[in-house]
Amino acid sequence: MARGQLRIYLGAAPGVGKTYAMLEEAHRRAERGTDVVVGFVETHGRKATAAMIGDLEVLPRGTMTYRGSEFTEMDLDALLARRPEVAIVDELAHTNVPGSRNLKRWQDVQELLDAGISVLSTVNIQHLESLNDVVEQITGAKQRETVPDEIVRRAEQVELVDMTPEALRRRMAHGNIYRPDKIDAALGNYFRVGNLTALRELSLLWLADKVDDQLDRYRAEQGIGDTWEARERVVVALTGGPEGDTLIRRAARIAARSKGADLLAVHVARSDGLAGADPAQLARQRVLIESLGGTYHQVAGNDIPAALLDFAGGVNATQIVLGASRRGRFAQLLSPGVGVTTTARSGSIDVHLVTHEQIGRGRRQISVGSALSRRRRLAGFALATVGMPLLTYGGLLLEDALSLTSEILVFLAAVVAVALVGGLWPALLAAVVGSLLINYFFTPPMRAFTIAETENLLALAVFLVVAAAVSAVVDLAARRTREAARASADAHTLAAVAGGVLRGTRPLTALLERLRETFALRTVTLLERVPDAPPSPDRQRDPNAWRVAASVGPQPCHTPAAGDVDVRVDDTLSLVLCGRLLDAADRRIVEAFAAQAAVALRHERLSEEAAAVRPLAEADRMRTALLAAVSHDLRTPLASAKAAVTSLRSVEVEFDEADREELLATAEESLDRLGRLVANLLDMSRLQAGVLGLSLVPIGLEDAVPPALDELGEPARQVQVLLPAHLPAVLADPGLLERVLVNLVANALRFSPPDRPPLITASEHGGQVELRVVDQGPGIPHEEWEQVFLPFQRHGDRDNHAGVGLGLALSRGLAEAMGGTLVPEDTPGGGLTLVLSLPSAEGDSL
Repeated sequence: MARGQLRIYLGAAPGVGKTYAMLEEAHRRAERGTDVVVGFVETHGRKATAAMIGDLEVLPRGTMTYRGSEFTEMDLDALLARRPEVAIVDELAHTNVPGSRNLKRWQDVQELLDAGISVLSTVNIQHLESLNDVVEQITGAKQRETVPDEIVRRAEQVELVDMTPEALRRRMAHGNIYRPDKIDAALGNYFRVGNLTALRELSLLWLADKVDDQLDRYRAEQGIGDTWEARERVVVALTGGPEGDTLIRRAARIAARSKGADLLAVHVARSDGLAGADPAQLARQRVLIESLGGTYHQVAGNDIPAALLDFAGGVNATQIVLGASRRGRFAQLLSPGVGVTTTARSGSIDVHLVTHEQIGRGRRQISVGSALSRRRRLAGFALATVGMPLLTYGGLLLEDALSLTSEILVFLAAVVAVALVGGLWPALLAAVVGSLLINYFFTPPMRAFTIAETENLLALAVFLVVAAAVSAVVDLAARRTREAARASADAHTLAAVAGGVLRGTRPLTALLERLRETFALRTVTLLERVPDAPPSPDRQRDPNAWRVAASVGPQPCHTPAAGDVDVRVDDTLSLVLCGRLLDAADRRIVEAFAAQAAVALRHERLSEEAAAVRPLAEADRMRTALLAAVSHDLRTPLASAKAAVTSLRSVEVEFDEADREELLATAEESLDRLGRLVANLLDMSRLQAGVLGLSLVPIGLEDAVPPALDELGEPARQVQVLLPAHLPAVLADPGLLERVLVNLVANALRFSPPDRPPLITASEHGGQVELRVVDQGPGIPHEEWEQVFLPFQRHGDRDNHAGVGLGLALSRGLAEAMGGTLVPEDTPGGGLTLVLSLPSAEGDSL
C-alpha cells in the first residue's frame, strides 16, 4: 500500500489565512472527484473560515473527559475506518487531550499517512522545534506546542501563506482574527509590527532552506551533476599561500555583483593528515573571508582538482576563483597544474584564474626538520663505516662457500639495515662502499676494480639501484611519520588554544595566556606601533616607537627586539615572546594565533569605544531634554501666572472676591507647576553632571496617568483610559514620568478628531510595561517618524500655537533617561500610536 502524501500550509503567525487556503485546496480536489473528508478544522470563531468549509464532509469529533471536563478531539479511529483519499487535519502542532492514543496531532497524521491517506494540514513558524527558542526571544511568548522540523521537512509540499505585518494588523483591528476584547492586547503584544516582521523573515528563510534541500535532493535523485544557477555561489580556492588575500578580495568583488550571492572559501588538505599549508596564512585568510560575509571550509583529498570540483558541485557553485600557478615554467611543462586541470574538468562552472605577485616563484615548502634524529643518523653512518668492512671480512672467510649472487644479497640486506637505523644518507654511503667492496674482493678479476663479465656488471648496478630505492623508501616513511606526528601535535595545540580563548571572558588576554602556557613562555606581549613616534634609526629597539597593547606574564617586553621571538602580525602590531626560542614548526602555530590576536584587539577597542561613547550620548540626550523643557514646558505656567498677576494688579477692572480667589488659585497652581518643573530640570542637570541619580521608584500607571490628565485640564476629560487591573508597577521617576505623559496625551489631543478621542492602554511584555497613547488622526508617514522627535520640528509645519515642537523630543529624552524607550507605531485604521516602554518593577526585583 502506497504511503499518503502530506501537504502543509506554513504561516508566520495566526490569522494569515492558512486554514482558509487549506480549505480552498480541499474544495478544488473535491471538485476534481477526490474523496475529501474534514477530520478536524479549528475556525476560532472566524465566520469566513467556517463558511469556507461549505459542503465538505465533516467527520464528527470524538469526546473525551479529562479532570471532570469534556473536550473534543479528532476521531482518529473513525477517520481511519472511513479511509478517504484526502483528510483535512488542522493545527499539526496541537497537543491531544491526555488519554488520547497519541500525544501529538502530528503523530495522528503519521498514522493516516501510513494508512495511505493523504493529509492537508497547517502549522505556524513558531511551532517548529528548532525555532521555538528564537521565537520566544523575539515575542517573549513561549510556545508549548511544537512539532519536529523533520516532520515538516519530509512533507511532499510546503506552501507559505504570506501576509505583510500591516495587512495582518488591519485584519486584527477589523475583528477578523480575535474577539474584540482581545484585539488591543494582541496588537500591543504578539502582533506588534517588529514581531510580525521577524516571524515573517524566519518563515521565508526556513522555507528557502527547504527549497534548497529539495533542489539538492532532486538533482541527486536524477543524477544531475551540472550546476543549476538558481543562485550565484562563488568558491575561492586557498592554498595557504600569501596570494590568498588577493584571491579572496577578487572573489568578494565577483560575488558582490549579484544580489544574494554566496561566497565560500575552501582549502583542500591532504587526506593523509600531513601538514601541507601554512596555518598562520590560513588563519588570517579565514578571518578575512568571514569579515567579507563568506564562509570557510576545508576538505581532504590528494587529487586537488577533483576534491575542489567535488566541493563546488556539492554546494552548487557557479564560479570558482583560483590563483595562477606559482610553479616555474619547467615544472608547468611536466604537469599542467591545478588551475589548468580544474578548468578542463569544470564543465558548466566558470573558472577565474587570477594573477598575483607570487606567480613563478614556486611554492614554499614547509620544513619539518630531518626525518630521523641526529643520533640515529650518526648511528647509521657508524654502522655503514664499520659494518661493511666486517661484512667483507666475513665474506672472505666464507669465500669458497658463497657465490657472487649470495654476497650481493648479503650486502643488500646490510644496506637495508643501515637504512632502517640511519635513513637515506647512511644507506647510500653503505650502498656505494658495499658495491666497491664487492667489486674489489668478490667480482672476477679479484683484487681489482674491473669487471670481466657483463652479467656481474648488471648485478652490481641492480644492487646499487635497489639499495638506493630501499633507502629512499625508508627515509620517506620516516619523514611521513614525523610529519603526521607534527600535524597531530599542531592540531591539538590549535584546538587547546582556541578552546581557551572561547572560554575566556576577555578573548585577547585568554589567547595570550593560553599561548604562554602552551609553549612554556615567561611573557607574551602584543605591541602596537605608536602612530606619531619620531623617526628612529632602529625602530625595533626604540621603546618610544611602541606601546603595550596587551601582555601576560611578569614583565612585558617594550620593544620587539627585547624578546626571544618576534612575530610580526601586520604593519602596526607585533607579538613578542620571552622565555625561550621556538623552532620553525612552533613559530607557525604562533603566527596562526597572532592573526587572531589582532582581531581580538580590534574587537576590544570597538567595545571600549562604544562604552566611551555611551555616556556622551546619554549626556546629549540629557542636554536635549533640558533645553526642550526650558523653552517649552516653562512657558505655559509662566504665562498663566503672569496673566493672573497682571489681572489682579489692573486698576481698570474691578474683581469680586470669587474672581480674585480664582485668579490667585491660578497663579498659585501655575507657580507650583513651575516649581516642580524647575526642580526636575535641576535634577536632570545634576544627573548630566554625574552628581545625582534618578529617583527611580515603583509607581503604578493607574497612579501616574490621572495627574497628567488633570494637568491638561478640561480637554483631557474625553481621553479614554483602559488599564489592565493587574498591570505591574514600573520603575520611573514620578515627576519625569508625568512630564512624558502630559506631552504624549497633549500631542494625541492635538491631532485626534473630536468624535474619536485618544485612547490610553497598557500591557506587560518581557519584563517591560508598554503604555500606548493612541490617536485616530492623520498619522505620520514612516519616513518622517524620526523627524518628530527632533527639536523644533512640528508635523506638517502647522501654526505656532502648538508650541515650538519640543514636546516629543523632551518625552523621548526623559524616557531614555529612565531606562525606557519611546517609539511610534501606525494605528490600525489610521492615526499614530506612541509606545512608551519602561522597566517593570516586578521584573527588576526578580
